[in-house]
Amino acid sequence: MSVDDFSRTEHSSSSYTAEVNLFKAASTVSLLTLASRITGLVRELLMAATFGASALTDAFNVAFRIPNLFRRLFAEGAFSQAFVPVLAASRAQQGDAATHMLIDHVATVLFWCLMCVSALGVVAAPVWVYFMASGLQQTPDGFEAAVVMTRWMFPYIAFMSLVALASGILNTWKQFAVPAATPVLLNVAMIMAAYWGAPWFAELGIEPIYAMAAGVMVGGVLQLGIQIPVLARLNLLPSIGFSLQAVRASMADAGTRRVLKLMAPALLGVSVAQISLLINTQIASHLVPGSVSWLSYADRLMEFPVAMLGVALGVVLMPQLAAAKASEDAAHYSAMLDWGLRLVVLLAVPSALALLLCAQPLVATLYHYGAFSARDVQQTSWALMGWGAGLVGVVAVKVLAPGYYASQDIRTPVRIAVVVLVLTQLLNLVMVPWLAHAGLSLSIGLGALINALWLLVGLLRKGSYQPSQGWARFGFQVAGAAALMGTFLFWANQALDWVALRAQPWWRIGALGSMVLCAATIYLVSARCLGLRWWEFIKK
Repeated sequence: MSVDDFSRTEHSSSSYTAEVNLFKAASTVSLLTLASRITGLVRELLMAATFGASALTDAFNVAFRIPNLFRRLFAEGAFSQAFVPVLAASRAQQGDAATHMLIDHVATVLFWCLMCVSALGVVAAPVWVYFMASGLQQTPDGFEAAVVMTRWMFPYIAFMSLVALASGILNTWKQFAVPAATPVLLNVAMIMAAYWGAPWFAELGIEPIYAMAAGVMVGGVLQLGIQIPVLARLNLLPSIGFSLQAVRASMADAGTRRVLKLMAPALLGVSVAQISLLINTQIASHLVPGSVSWLSYADRLMEFPVAMLGVALGVVLMPQLAAAKASEDAAHYSAMLDWGLRLVVLLAVPSALALLLCAQPLVATLYHYGAFSARDVQQTSWALMGWGAGLVGVVAVKVLAPGYYASQDIRTPVRIAVVVLVLTQLLNLVMVPWLAHAGLSLSIGLGALINALWLLVGLLRKGSYQPSQGWARFGFQVAGAAALMGTFLFWANQALDWVALRAQPWWRIGALGSMVLCAATIYLVSARCLGLRWWEFIKK
């Protein structure tokens, strides 16, 4: 069945309009996420050129991961997974007034939890660093620097968790632009820290890498600050209770208890992912110095397709899927999942091939300046190829998991994540002795593929997701176009010595841009020749 046939299965203009609006919303989030990732890449380029890959950059990456670990627990992780479906269901079933009260109660409980966690994190910073990366003790200065920067940055989780609260509210009200744009502010603050802050700190006799920690805190303040006026304009600004009575009333609210109840398994699920990150960082810290940084630089490049495809679709689909479930509209729920999965296949497959076949051209062109050496290029390229192997799975999970969260079923993804964690660490036993730090990224990538397949099978067995006709032909069209594109990329990767072109940076940038443009053209034209009218599919 062709995409044309697939399009003709629509039964009403209202359903068509809803899906067009979904695509517009996803496009908005993708474009703003692209801006975020571009500024994030600029941030990483400045860091790579200024600091290279050393024990101190490892210290910063470890220190930054610690508040990010808790941010994923309290922000876009467990909290968002529990809060957004309850909020969407409340609005659909009880109206705006009751939903506003739910927002106030949840905000009060979240605020006070964050204050306690932030204080504990600052005090216990040496413990967190030891558990995250005890291998930093190979260089005592690196361990001490990580402790200091962790203390500076730990309150960042409070700002980001409140940003997640605001983003969940705005996304439920279909205000996607501001939440998607806020990460740009963190990157801008860190760019300023690397460009101006690091030299200034050096003049003051302070270790320059500490400027990056200061930039993180400034970015957190800016991200929360830009959300507040938008919430106020929509009359959605939460009213936080500061008295003990207000906290007790918020805890007693049925909606708050529902969020907390859903957060319990969600915390376990997110903890599983963070435990995997913790183990991998711990392993990397015991490898040669620079391993943590090589993985971080590769992860930044992998985040481009993950954020633009998976995160954007997940952000847009989550409240819509939750509303469809609350309204018992099973057909629309299944259709939205089908549309999201087709976009994943259409766009993530060529992106994965690009990371696998063009890792060195990408890393060399983007990072190979200043203190970033040819060895760093090679090691970062190996890590990037590991991520690329599992990119389709990573992106698909971002679409499939909301299919469960929308039904307020968090336990199933958690159970799957626990098993995948065990499998990932078993893979590490084989991969790391063989591939060193690159084995860590490859293990995570393979684990993501298993996770996505398991989630998909679960939705199919429950009958929640019923694939529309035409998947076999669609898969053949994508595979054929991707094969032709991959052949070209393999040739282009071998045609030039990308590391040797360091002395001609603009020529190298032009060569990479031309290669990417040609590859995209080959993929899209080939897909069209095979009968895939991809622009009509996207419009649908």
